[in-house]
Amino acid sequence: MQQLEFVVPQEACDQRLDSYLAAQEETGLSRSALQQLVKDGKVLCNGKPATKNARLRPGQILTLEIPDPQPVEAVAQNIPLDIVYEDADLLVVNKPKGMVVHPAPGNPDGTLVNALLYHCRGSLSGIGGELRPGIVHRIDKDTSGLLVVAKNDAAHQGLAAQMAVHSIERAYHAVAYGGFRQDEGFVEAPIGRHKTDRKKMAIVPDGRYAYTVYRVVDRYQGFTHLECRLRTGRTHQIRVHMASIGHPLAGDPVYGPKAVITRLQGQCLHAKVLGFTHPITGETMRFEVPLPPWFTEFLHSLGRNTNDD
Repeated sequence: MQQLEFVVPQEACDQRLDSYLAAQEETGLSRSALQQLVKDGKVLCNGKPATKNARLRPGQILTLEIPDPQPVEAVAQNIPLDIVYEDADLLVVNKPKGMVVHPAPGNPDGTLVNALLYHCRGSLSGIGGELRPGIVHRIDKDTSGLLVVAKNDAAHQGLAAQMAVHSIERAYHAVAYGGFRQDEGFVEAPIGRHKTDRKKMAIVPDGRYAYTVYRVVDRYQGFTHLECRLRTGRTHQIRVHMASIGHPLAGDPVYGPKAVITRLQGQCLHAKVLGFTHPITGETMRFEVPLPPWFTEFLHSLGRNTNDD
């Protein structure tokens, strides 16, 4: 168990307790996680149990007891996989929307890793650790599309080296709010952890370099169908970059407008193209999958716009 203590400064006067603690880097916890700690009686204010919506006063002493994380074990599960390609060294999977890539405390099973452990019978690289065997790169739970998985350490190292120098081709299709005056463009802005919301990323001056190229595929009333290509691979890169220029992705509950398009069940984003050099044979590999039905059905529900904004 970890115990943290904070003395409320003058500038935090009248802030909500949960908001203040979520902004402290030492906690490393989201607001919802802190609210659960408050509910469990693990947060004290001047020695007494706190309430999540309590307003702070300067000089108060806040004490947190953060329990040790519960271990998560990755187990093999017979979950169907859409395998686009497979050989002795790697496989390329078309991940469905809603599937988490690897186990975590909030998602202990039903993940891509659980399915891979069953399908590959233990033949996965160990570099990613017990919970991420074979995982070279990730896509978000509610993003669908292509991922490459390493079956051995040599393949993993070779693919990771290509990731490091950004030589892997990755093209995503997305639907963003609004219209674009130009048919193509780019966003070049550093991305880092949000200063007050630990679960979000943001454009921050001291963030990691990030570059996204976009191209208009088609125009609709109020929305634009885009192809986005990554020259870097930062967490939530496309979602953050497009939101930063006023075009958040449709359905995005984190970076989009408060009135979320709930029928999309997450951001309208699909990893359509994946290209790389085979890490063992040296062969050029390139894969492309169709847009999934949930994506095309959303496009069909939109009115076509033939006028430039």
